[in-house]
Amino acid sequence: TTFDIDEALIGEVMKVAQAKTKKGAIVIALKEYLRAKRRQELANMIGTYAEFDLTLEELEQMRRDG
Repeated sequence: TTFDIDEALIGEVMKVAQAKTKKGAIVIALKEYLRAKRRQELANMIGTYAEFDLTLEELEQMRRDG
């Protein structure tokens, strides 16, 4: 597949993600985008429950603590 992606943008993603290839940078960026969207969806769902008194940060800490 061929894409016309701004070189400065892909270069910045490669640097931040420490990706060695453009493909690697794109894969990382797509995975991070999906992860952020899923977290936002979860936060939106949680926001509908008034009695659920935890912040997103507290939920993430609970997940890390297992």
